[in-house]
Amino acid sequence: MTPDITRLNAVLSYVKETFVGKNDVVDLLGICLLARENAFLYGPPGTAKSAIVRTLARTVKDGKNFEYLLTRFTEPNEIFGPFDIRKLKEGELLTNTEGMMPEAAMVFLDEIFNANSAILNSLLMALNEKMFKRGKESKRLPALMFVGASNVLPEDEALNALFDRFLIRVMVENVQPDLLHQVLLAGRKLEQTADTEIPGITSDEVRQLQDRCRAVDLNPIYEVYLNTIISLRNTGIAISDRRAVKLQNLIAASALICGRTAATKSDLWILKHIWDTEEQIEILEGIVNRVIESDDHPQAHPQATQQKAPDPEEVMKDVKALVEKWNTPQISFEEQNVVKDKLRYLQTRCDWIRQGEKKQFVQEEIDKLWQTMLQSV
Repeated sequence: MTPDITRLNAVLSYVKETFVGKNDVVDLLGICLLARENAFLYGPPGTAKSAIVRTLARTVKDGKNFEYLLTRFTEPNEIFGPFDIRKLKEGELLTNTEGMMPEAAMVFLDEIFNANSAILNSLLMALNEKMFKRGKESKRLPALMFVGASNVLPEDEALNALFDRFLIRVMVENVQPDLLHQVLLAGRKLEQTADTEIPGITSDEVRQLQDRCRAVDLNPIYEVYLNTIISLRNTGIAISDRRAVKLQNLIAASALICGRTAATKSDLWILKHIWDTEEQIEILEGIVNRVIESDDHPQAHPQATQQKAPDPEEVMKDVKALVEKWNTPQISFEEQNVVKDKLRYLQTRCDWIRQGEKKQFVQEEIDKLWQTMLQSV
């Protein structure tokens, strides 16, 4: 690996050691940083969302950081800066951005879905185009990455465009009970060593790595990636053409962070984290795991081997929904194909259920539906 990649991995390792049980969160933030894409953290209070981002931001040694908790009453001045009074007296309408978001290398916006209409348009442009525009004023932002967080998912349709600007969505949960002891020790250590030297990387090094991402060869996985996107769309997971194009940056970042100049199927693990609803998380897990499980490359990304076992009750619920859909009177040919596609992926999820008796019970219901389908041909 090159020295800059080694430094980035040292930074990520430090954050992982500090926040036990959050390896997936840290790795995804690292890949978004490398790809210059936005990440969204979703989870209940107290799961260290803010602390993880804050610690990662501290490792970018020469960059300014901006963090803000949004409320329904947050005004544009609080995010972008107030108008410059001196310039205003001279008849110019310019923003004083000192210490505000337009000057930050790392930006963290907590409770992002509290954003109101007054700041929404400017925020959308900042997230999508890395530009700040206010009246005639226009400025390219130096931001390496935007991170948003919330305890809830958006319900207002007006916020869907904002949610869409976060390419990666990360579920942040409380750690498993068997890791709680390590969490307590790490938390205590963090309080005692707050002022100690931590590994770091410069913003220029990050930008150089972001440029190198564009040179990563994606040809080895193009066909697999294309077929996976089509399969995901067939299951009802909305992936726009724009998002499909931008996701390639994350695949390239996964390869580069592993010290490779070409992508492998293992790098498609990031597709597990493009969900819109909680219900899609397990579906994506099953589909993507099936794609990447055959990759035995020695430099595969470690997260590609991490598989979460599906909840058998959730799988059974989805099977019953498909049975009901199939038995709908006058179901169209297209709808039949969608049901078949979804059943194939439920079959995949069933294969990874760990409880033997429950797995057999779910499998029997899946087999019954396949038989019903065959009989109707």
